[in-house]
Amino acid sequence: MKTLIKKLIPLNLILLYHYFVAMIATIFYGFPSKKMIVIGVTGTKGKTSAINFIWSSLTAGGYKTGIISTANIRIGEKEFVNKYHMTMPGRFTIQKLLSQMVREGCKYCIVETTSEGIKQHRNTGIYYDIAVFTNLTPEHLQAHDGSFEKYKQMKGKMFMSLSTHKKIINGAKIKKVIIANNDDEHADYYLNFKADQKITFATQNKADAIAKDIIETNNGVDFTVDNAKFKINILGKFNVYNAMPAIIIGRLAKMNDDQINKGLENLMSIPGRMEIIDEGQDFTVIVDYAHEKQSITKVLQTANTMKQQTAKTIILLGAEGGGRDKSKRPIMGELSAKMADHVIVSNVDPYEDDPEEILEDIAQASEKFGKIRGQNLFVIEDRREGIAKALSLANKNDIVLITGKGAEQSIVIDGKKSAWDDRLVVKEELQKLLA
Repeated sequence: MKTLIKKLIPLNLILLYHYFVAMIATIFYGFPSKKMIVIGVTGTKGKTSAINFIWSSLTAGGYKTGIISTANIRIGEKEFVNKYHMTMPGRFTIQKLLSQMVREGCKYCIVETTSEGIKQHRNTGIYYDIAVFTNLTPEHLQAHDGSFEKYKQMKGKMFMSLSTHKKIINGAKIKKVIIANNDDEHADYYLNFKADQKITFATQNKADAIAKDIIETNNGVDFTVDNAKFKINILGKFNVYNAMPAIIIGRLAKMNDDQINKGLENLMSIPGRMEIIDEGQDFTVIVDYAHEKQSITKVLQTANTMKQQTAKTIILLGAEGGGRDKSKRPIMGELSAKMADHVIVSNVDPYEDDPEEILEDIAQASEKFGKIRGQNLFVIEDRREGIAKALSLANKNDIVLITGKGAEQSIVIDGKKSAWDDRLVVKEELQKLLA
């Protein structure tokens, strides 16, 4: 019914409806985002991780902070898993959460802001003060007429909004700031928007803050910025990029580097982001949201760096249906074939699409690059069975990567949404295996 209505009503009218709903919600809850410093984080990858690093950093500095992200929602120290199967919940839900943050004394709020959320006006009524750009690669293009340029420009509306309003809290004018990853080729586009201050970060190019001496360990990553030492306890060298905005924002909040580092170190896990699941098994299991070329590459690189020479890397992966980008499927199949020892292809969220077609797009690409069905390549449509197979293949010191869903709380098959949590399913299947 919902799909039929969308086909019958012009898109402009639907978007106008979304706008008015957002404004009504904002008025109903009393413009809550005007009473906090709001940090918006956008980009293709790393948003949820960056938001959690910023939260932990500000919390260590004594600033009560709220977040709304794909994986989790926090109000100060209280944390809830995002159950909405969308990064930015509905307009009334967002404003209600912002209002609750204000009532509970949050000085900062960090909102993961997506291109589709902006298009549907879920950002309307959120008054941003700091805009963070992580990176940009082709994804979710189906929501933007298949155009990468439109996708990029839609994200730009968050940066544009900085200069459209002034905010005064407790008599002090809040400064507008843009923070951008200068190693990304699209950084200049976002840095061209108006702001009181613009700060760049990088590991390779020139920038205001440069991470150096990066050392990846089996427990996290050590690095330096301006000769100050920092450590994160989240796996993956790529997470240095996600930690950099937290360092910059901590400094803007007048925190010293020791306080910021304490905040970074305090963050021991991010739901569904390189999250280790330990039920006493003698191999490593990691659940991660990776679901496209760059993220799959990075989690496999991390696993292959961590593992002992004789150990195997086992990956379970899949791709979404529902009109999502089909071109990424063979790429993921190729990458997994080249970088993992065993590949299991299983459902993610096929929506109304044929699951078998999605899985075969990935599996056939893996075969082209050397994987053999029944030996080191397995196509198992049922995700629980796929996870069980991946775990059963593991021996001592191996690394198993369960990718595609992270901490999502549901799975959509044949248009029907069912409760699901990869982390819980992995724990259950590990317990069966160990028993």
